[in-house]
Order: sequence, then structure tokens, then C-alpha cells
Amino acid sequence: VSYLHEDGGKRPCILVVPGGGYRFVSPSEGEIVALKFYEMGYQAFVLTYTINMLQLLPLKKQPLMDISRAVRYIRKNAESFKVEYDNLAVCGFSAGGHLCGSLCVHYEDISDNETYKGISNRPDAAVLSYPVITSGEKAHRGSLDALLGEGAAAEELEYMSLEKQVTENTPPCFLWATATDETVPVENSEMYVRACREKGVPCAFHMFTSGKHGLSLADEDWANGVHMNPYTEEQLVSVMRKVHAGEVQVPERVRAEWEELEQQEKEWNVRVPEPEAAVWPELADAFI
Repeated sequence: VSYLHEDGGKRPCILVVPGGGYRFVSPSEGEIVALKFYEMGYQAFVLTYTINMLQLLPLKKQPLMDISRAVRYIRKNAESFKVEYDNLAVCGFSAGGHLCGSLCVHYEDISDNETYKGISNRPDAAVLSYPVITSGEKAHRGSLDALLGEGAAAEELEYMSLEKQVTENTPPCFLWATATDETVPVENSEMYVRACREKGVPCAFHMFTSGKHGLSLADEDWANGVHMNPYTEEQLVSVMRKVHAGEVQVPERVRAEWEELEQQEKEWNVRVPEPEAAVWPELADAFI
């Protein structure tokens, strides 16, 4: 979904990638973020990527192929979208941050068809908001299970442990998180920043004092549920219709997880603005 200025001038571009543990795509990290960057002068897009709600099969590289295609699609149509070809940033949240980070370190691994031959899928910059990064001790295990499966091989876990995959060619990265995030520990961001510094990749990191996971913009609009168009949940709605119609069976272990997620969602929907963290879009804009 696009949010485009129509004044004829070319502008920097940002591709917003909401989180959701690779099990849903959060509406609270989609439209509201895109509109914020639109107001700051960007051509903005929101990506809805393949999710694994039922966990019948692991996603593997499918979300990575989705975001890779999205970047190439925008660049292929840069003239009609009035996008500066070499000024495209990705902005991901939680598992969406992992997906953006995955593209930053693995862009060379994702090929495409002849339509997109010769079009780069490497972002020019990345904004990672309270991102899932590691598959190690501080991992958000639910995201990795949905992505790779519970019995993932050590090689797959290593590949998707992004702090181990940074190279000198990784795009510049801006990260932010909160010290009190109990869902995705702030150490995830710290590991990625350390890897960027070791490889000489330009990076910035802001750890704010307080705030729960899923802060999005952390402002009054976010707290009041403004600009949260639910189009990111189309896959979720489609699956639930099939479940209610008896066309799809839900594994018992997944039903139990849904109950936990439902409780978490109730907690996440109790939103309190965090003025300290709410400055992150302006800081990210200055970095980009």
C-alpha cells in the first residue's frame, strides 16, 4: 500500500515493514508509521509479507523473497512513483525488523525473474525498531519458530542470526529500542550495532529509558489507535474464515499459543505514550 505525494517531484522513499512474530502483520506499525514519514516528505509504502499463522510449514526464505521483490518493484517503478532510485530505506518493527535486517545482510542471496533482472534489492539504509536479531540466548523464539520451524537446523539458525551475518557491504542502520522491553530484549539491538561497528558499517543506536514492546510511534496517535487501517490483517482474516468454515484444521499447540497471543494483544492495546521514545522518527530521518 502506497502513500505518495503527487506534486511531481522525486522524493526519498521508505518501505515500512510491521512486526507480528511472523504470525501476523500488525496494523499498529503500518499506516500510522507510513503517514508519519509521508508528512516528513517521503514517498512511503507498507509491506504485507507472508506469515505463518497456523505453523503448518515453516516460512523459510519466503518473507525475505517478499521484501526483496518489494524493493525491486519500487525501484523498477521509481519514475512513476517519483522515488529517488538510490534513496530507499526500509523500516521494520520487531519481526519486521528482523525481515529488514535479513535483507540488509542477505540481499545478494535473493535472485528474481527476468522482469527484475539488474534491479538492486539492497536498501540504501535501514531503520530497525526493537528488532528481533539473534537466534541465540536472547532470541525471540516464537518468531524464529514461525520462520524456520521448531526443529530448525543449526545452519538455518546461524543464517538468520543477523548479528553473525553483517559484512562491510551491509547498508547503514539506525536502531532503537527500550531498556524495559520484555518481549524482545534490547540485547538484540546491541548485538547488531556491535557487529556493524566491527565491520565499519555506519550505524546509530538509541536505547530509551522505558516503554513496552510494540511502541510503534509511541505518540498520542498510537496511544489513541489513530491511523491503524487493518489491511495488514487480510491474511489473518482469510485464514480465520477457513478455520470457521472447517476447511482448515488448527493444531492444538497453535490453539494454545493463540490464547496466549490474545492475552498479549489485550495488554498491547492498553497504550500509554512514551514522549522520550516518540522522537525516534525525527532521529531516523536525520540519520537517513
